[in-house]
Amino acid sequence: MSQPVSDLALLLASMQPELNEGAYVFSTVQADSDVSRLAPVATFREREGLTVILDEPTALREGLPVLFRAAWITLTVHSDLQAVGLTAAVAEVLTKASISCNVVAAAFHDHIFVPADRAADALAQLAGLQARAARDATT
Repeated sequence: MSQPVSDLALLLASMQPELNEGAYVFSTVQADSDVSRLAPVATFREREGLTVILDEPTALREGLPVLFRAAWITLTVHSDLQAVGLTAAVAEVLTKASISCNVVAAAFHDHIFVPADRAADALAQLAGLQARAARDATT
């Protein structure tokens, strides 16, 4: 297992964004719901209920409300959970392209959820950010 990276320049230069196959949705269920059958990608418990991120076919089959239909991009660099600036840099480049993003940080990688119809644009913006950072690292 690789060591987590905390240096922002190295994170950006080596983030290697990858588009995961399929469409994903953000939805909600009752806070006490057993969601194991849904096999969610992620969950987050709030006072108002449980947010679930799951593949679109499962959400539709279960009749769950679709709050946001997304493409899922993983930054494959092993990012340190205490790293400073990665989320801001990603959000800035996507903001400039008018692409909304929802970021989920996990133990090994950061995951970016963008509107499904903007997946290719978002991936191109993130690849451009990485290329610029790699170029800057060599100068």
